[in-house]
Amino acid sequence: MVALAILRVEKLKSFGNVGGSEKHTARLQDTPNADTTKKNIRLIGMEDGKTLEDLVKTKIATDTKHKPRKDAVLCSEMFLSASPEYFRPHDPSLAGEWNDERMVLFAKASITWLKTNYGDKCVRAELHLDEATPHIHAYIVPINDKTKLLSHKEMFGGDGRVGSIKLSKLQDSYAQALAPLGIERGVKGSKATHTKVKEYYQAVNSEPLTAVWSNQKLEPQPLESATNYVARIQNDDQFHAINHQLADRAFMLEKLERAEQRARASEKERQRLEKEVRSLELKTQQLRDLELSDVAWELGLDYERERWRGHGHIINIDGSKFYDFSPDQQKGGGGAIDLVMHVNQCNFRQAVVWLHERFGEAGVERAAIAHVKNRAADIIQTQARPQFTPPVEDRNNWPAVERYLTQQRGIPSDCLQMLQNLGLLYADDQQNAVFVMRNLDGQRNGAFLRGTRGENNSFKGYSKGTKRRDSWFYFGLGGQATDKASHVLLCSSPIEAISRAMLEYFVRGNVPPERTLYMAVDNINSLPVERLQNVPHILVTFGKDQSTHAAAQRVLQLLPQSQQVLS
Repeated sequence: MVALAILRVEKLKSFGNVGGSEKHTARLQDTPNADTTKKNIRLIGMEDGKTLEDLVKTKIATDTKHKPRKDAVLCSEMFLSASPEYFRPHDPSLAGEWNDERMVLFAKASITWLKTNYGDKCVRAELHLDEATPHIHAYIVPINDKTKLLSHKEMFGGDGRVGSIKLSKLQDSYAQALAPLGIERGVKGSKATHTKVKEYYQAVNSEPLTAVWSNQKLEPQPLESATNYVARIQNDDQFHAINHQLADRAFMLEKLERAEQRARASEKERQRLEKEVRSLELKTQQLRDLELSDVAWELGLDYERERWRGHGHIINIDGSKFYDFSPDQQKGGGGAIDLVMHVNQCNFRQAVVWLHERFGEAGVERAAIAHVKNRAADIIQTQARPQFTPPVEDRNNWPAVERYLTQQRGIPSDCLQMLQNLGLLYADDQQNAVFVMRNLDGQRNGAFLRGTRGENNSFKGYSKGTKRRDSWFYFGLGGQATDKASHVLLCSSPIEAISRAMLEYFVRGNVPPERTLYMAVDNINSLPVERLQNVPHILVTFGKDQSTHAAAQRVLQLLPQSQQVLS
């Protein structure tokens, strides 16, 4: 079995809890499961006569600025150990025994890890050797270096997912420190499986297998021939019991091997997912502003009476926002750059340089991104939305536009008149045919222009300000005007949509019996998928060339109920 690292953290919220924990770990009270012939070793906090409570109180008094909150965690108790396979690899079941060299290496690696991660915040650490397996009890006063406040949550994580992630990372760090000793990070769920297998083998090795062999019931009888011996053995119930047990043992060995393979695969997957999570966390952090409390601390402010004070400022910080309650200020803002500009009375460029010197390139980029996001949010909330202004109609140019559409594009004049009456088609001052584009609620959000002046005029394009993702040229025929469309024909241009409608009208001799929408969609980016996904019948008539065929295939993927019509 692989030796696994073990780490647990407990909260001590009162000095009564601190004293009670010390009574157990310092053996100040009777401990039934402890071997009194063995001595524990204090590795950190060996001051004569000082109780654990004294050590914690002294640390809080000297390293924090304020009296702890009533609900604050005064001390965090950490349990460090490794599974028995490390301490006694030849027989992990021999409780109370271990290899001394391995024990010393474990203790040194653990103390080095504690000092590296917590320094003098670890006020005591005790190596217990009087129980089944060596382990360490460490006591850490969880002080935040920047705020000078007690914060178990900041150091070890609170409840819920965030706390689980922090604890998992802590266990990763400890396992990494013990890795040179051959101790690995545990895999969730594997411990229970190993216990069950162990119990199974214990049961298998007891009876009836052991009893059968010890009683020599399956040995050959005097003068018994080999044939008779085999026949007798094969008919013996105890022989069948042994066969079943051996088969069960083989099955369990195979099952154990598969479980270990799954555990190894799960560990690799866990590491992969954790790497992915770290990458996402880094990307998320890059999009998040600097912590304003960190910036305030760098600005020389101190946290007193729930405000950041100094240089004539009394600043309250609430997430990404701050407000200065100083009588001379009475001003608020948002983001790290604003806070620096406010306290240092400097401009934007100077604030950026100041942040770069203290938080580096990555930090100032985070602050700059947040600054732009805040400004963009303010603009979005206060700036009036631009309204689409359609091209000005020029009635004098309508006859020329109508002539182009009827003579060169074959559209009947009464159809053009219908579209004109609906306000969907007119001429502008450049003699362009203006096809009005609307969103699916009927609001005008754009216009498509088709040049008609002169011979071989190939001009076509969108009027300035058109919302291409939220407006289309479309019209409905058949059924009632208030009916929801049950059929939609998607065409590549307004003229193609009109021509298609007229072709169907001539073939059918009438309008469609059900409400049908004829819509121009010239790019897959503007396809209103959400609004069309519940329409039962959709025909795609984009043409036969390679580009339009590819666009049609994409529509068929996005709208599975649609069908392509090759015109």
